[in-house]
Amino acid sequence: MRDFVGIDLAIESVPDATTLLGFRHLLEKHALTQRFFEEINAHLAEQGLFMREGTIVAAAPSTKNKAKQRDPEMKQTKKGNQWYFGLKTHIGVDAVTGLTHKVVANSANVADVTMADALVRENDKRVYGDAGYTGMWKHLDEEKDAPDSKCCIAAKRGAIKKMDDSPMKTLLLAIEKSKASIRAKVEHPFHVIKNLFGYRKVRYKRLAKNEAQLFTLFALGNLVLAGRCSGLTDGANAS
Repeated sequence: MRDFVGIDLAIESVPDATTLLGFRHLLEKHALTQRFFEEINAHLAEQGLFMREGTIVAAAPSTKNKAKQRDPEMKQTKKGNQWYFGLKTHIGVDAVTGLTHKVVANSANVADVTMADALVRENDKRVYGDAGYTGMWKHLDEEKDAPDSKCCIAAKRGAIKKMDDSPMKTLLLAIEKSKASIRAKVEHPFHVIKNLFGYRKVRYKRLAKNEAQLFTLFALGNLVLAGRCSGLTDGANAS
């Protein structure tokens, strides 16, 4: 990071920890990291990098904070055979470019589907999600089987496995594969945040502090991804 911003510790003075802490608190108090996230997204939208065709919703849990202490605002939840304690990051991702347009942090025990309304844009034509978002139409004020419903949720694997081999099962598997190929874009921001930026555990107590950091991380993650998807959107605009 020092190399990136051009700081040479041998010849330059740098802010001490207290100054940095005060600056972080200032960002949190005035929600400036969210503004930072919104301004970057507005700039990317001007470049045609938000297509408004649809949104992919997803959530990723985090574990205990660095000090391994329990946080009164964070609860535990079980996913499969694994227990998680801490924060869950819910994001809405553009279905064409894979850029994150919504970020919400909540306790790990908050059901993914209840956050659907906070992650969907008003003019999205389609909303994609995994089986954890079954019932999302209720939170978007839609009818389950409405012909104009924009909800496109993955079917539960168990239900398809129980079906006898038939043309119908083959068709459903093909449909699920198509939906999964679109939903895969939601993993790209998490890859950048977790693997490139090394963010795998929450650093602070309290949801607000961690959410403030997440806005910055996903804003910078969008800049990383923007270069990769610019060629895709140029082709889309040309067509």
